[in-house]
Amino acid sequence: MDKLKILFLCTGNSCRSQMAEGWARHLKGDVLDPYSAGIETHGLNPRAVQVMAEAGVDISGHRSKRLDELKNVTFDYVVTVCDNARESCPVFPGKTKTIHAGFDDPPRLAKSATTEEEALAHYRRVRDEIRAFVEKMPEVLTELTIQHRENP
Repeated sequence: MDKLKILFLCTGNSCRSQMAEGWARHLKGDVLDPYSAGIETHGLNPRAVQVMAEAGVDISGHRSKRLDELKNVTFDYVVTVCDNARESCPVFPGKTKTIHAGFDDPPRLAKSATTEEEALAHYRRVRDEIRAFVEKMPEVLTELTIQHRENP
């Protein structure tokens, strides 16, 4: 059986989409072929790398990519993980289904933190929320696609 090609798309491909790709590779690599990209690139977020490593997932070798770098890949699903990506998401050709699973932006939340530990708490919470979402894949993709068709 072919693996589902999944693209996790966010604004800068620095944090949320990188975490999602890391979790998908780690937890569902037998059924998913995950990628991540951004509408633009912001570089790989060091705190995202740190909290993923704490959970046993190494994303330190990832790099921030723009969507156009993956233009030759045919995806089964594109999952937008932030509202900006959902609003900016281009139309994908063929059978590609686009769904939205929004997560809070850890770097934005961490700006108001007064300690490093407080900042990391935002990253850890979002990391765990993304893991919970990925754990339900691929079944949740079908459910979200049906919901989207019923409530565009």
